[in-house]
Amino acid sequence: MSPRIWIALGALSAATAVGWGAYHAHGMEKLLTSQGRDAANVGLAMHNFDVAIRYQSLHAIALVLVGMIGLYGRCGCLDLAAFLFALGTLLFSACLETSALLDVKLPWFLVPAGGAAFIAGWIALAIGALKAGGKKEAPRDSGG
Repeated sequence: MSPRIWIALGALSAATAVGWGAYHAHGMEKLLTSQGRDAANVGLAMHNFDVAIRYQSLHAIALVLVGMIGLYGRCGCLDLAAFLFALGTLLFSACLETSALLDVKLPWFLVPAGGAAFIAGWIALAIGALKAGGKKEAPRDSGG
């Protein structure tokens, strides 16, 4: 996939994380309380949502990074890393966010599977960064 797609996807994921962060800080607790949830449930939902936003933000930046590295040299490991970061965001962050907002129990394995995708993505990025051939910068004209 084009590195520009990963950059765009990362930017959109970051924008979404900022929006969720604002909602978390300025209205989510009131909504959860109005749904009749007890204090412990509200506290857990707020915590899980915060964790989801942090991981989404971090991996949004990682997607942009993978795309930028890919602009200078392509390899399958970079695309794999980006795919795993996107998958991890869906499984880890989106599942935690959905569960916190809607008070639903999702299959237990989804969140840890997302965490495993994040870890595998970082390993793929490390390998891809070592394999990707960088473009050499053209010599600059000294003007002389």
